[in-house]
Amino acid sequence: RTIGNAVQLRIFPMLGIALLGSGRMADVYGPKINAHPKLKLEAIFNPNFISAQKAASSYGGSASANLDDVLANKNVGAVVIATPTNTHLQYIEAAAKVGLPIYCEKPLDESLERVDQCLEVLDKHPVPFMLGFNRRFDPDITALQEKVRSGSLGQLNFLMSTSREPSPPPLSYSKACGGYFVDATIHDIDLVCWISGERPFEVFAAGSCMIDPDIGALGDSDTTMTILKMPSGCLVHINNCRRCSYGFDQRLEVFGEGGMIQTSNQGDTNLVYSGINHTDAKDPLKHFFLERYDASFFNALDEFQSALNDGRPMYPSADDGKAALAIALACAESRDTGQSVKPCY
Repeated sequence: RTIGNAVQLRIFPMLGIALLGSGRMADVYGPKINAHPKLKLEAIFNPNFISAQKAASSYGGSASANLDDVLANKNVGAVVIATPTNTHLQYIEAAAKVGLPIYCEKPLDESLERVDQCLEVLDKHPVPFMLGFNRRFDPDITALQEKVRSGSLGQLNFLMSTSREPSPPPLSYSKACGGYFVDATIHDIDLVCWISGERPFEVFAAGSCMIDPDIGALGDSDTTMTILKMPSGCLVHINNCRRCSYGFDQRLEVFGEGGMIQTSNQGDTNLVYSGINHTDAKDPLKHFFLERYDASFFNALDEFQSALNDGRPMYPSADDGKAALAIALACAESRDTGQSVKPCY
């Protein structure tokens, strides 16, 4: 079939995937692609051939350091971009030019200017595109969103999102991630906008560095609080921290005139033990995002394949990615200036 300016899409009953990248996120997507009954990992690309070869030996597919060869592979029907953020524009453009549907890890970029360039590329070469805000596809969060959007809570007053990581990342990661708001808070931002169905007109954020002085030396924070003001009057509170002694703390709460809906933290089991010396003891929380959101990555790829097969619009979209980045950058500006900031959509 064709779309837009007559770009021919390669659609097969078994969708062949070219995985661009062979680092940490490729280690997430490789097994998920293999686990999906309608996806097949055909190729893994990395300019570093040894890295691509190592990933291919683990997950299958052919290894290549030549992007043109990978995109020309007749068995490849779509690409999954799991490369460093500053390469996304390059790979989006290359895949779109040859008519390949794209699933791209978040964020789209760390710069609004480069995000606009991505949007221009996708406007010129309008292939199906999905941005990997995987948390939308977590079963608990999906159920919460559906309940809220059904209107059961009526008018919304508050949304509250807690996201606390077990420990700070390596300094090398902190130097390249675009800052805490762009790297981490952006997940919470995307979720609250998606759940509420609106985007803030004003933000206020504060940040501290209380855990890793090296992060502070970069001008970044490891502990933050954010307030988003929505056009409806609904207020959003987001709190993030790079240290959590009891695991990966992930909770959402939506409060409105009709009541409240919450998601709870997850442990390895949901068992509750009560005895002579101990009551209500649960296992420790899931360690980090790889464990807590394991199902969401598979579900996101499943939505990508299903939407592509059915010809449905894909979400999250590139425009969702631009909005989330604009809000995250406004949060960073607010923290640095001490003033409320209006996002530049």
